[in-house]
Amino acid sequence: MVAMVKVLVVAKVYPDSVERNLEEMVENIKKSLPEGYELLQYQKVPVAFGLNLLKVYVAMPEETEGGTEKLEEVLKGVEGVSEVEIETVHRMSY
Repeated sequence: MVAMVKVLVVAKVYPDSVERNLEEMVENIKKSLPEGYELLQYQKVPVAFGLNLLKVYVAMPEETEGGTEKLEEVLKGVEGVSEVEIETVHRMSY
């Protein structure tokens, strides 16, 4: 049996304003992810002056051409996202 190898990408997703509904952003991220990608969990992280960012944990295929570039583009395309920063990438298998 061949193990399917994926990578876990941890990304910081910054909203475009303090008023942005982060729960809506999470739902839009889930809908935007391509086949083979999965949002495993997320956290709201306080930044400053009432601004929170989303730290998202996404599983994606390891053999993705361009690495995390496609994921970054998808996240940046979600309504309300101003910036995306990849924090870490970990190899996982199951």
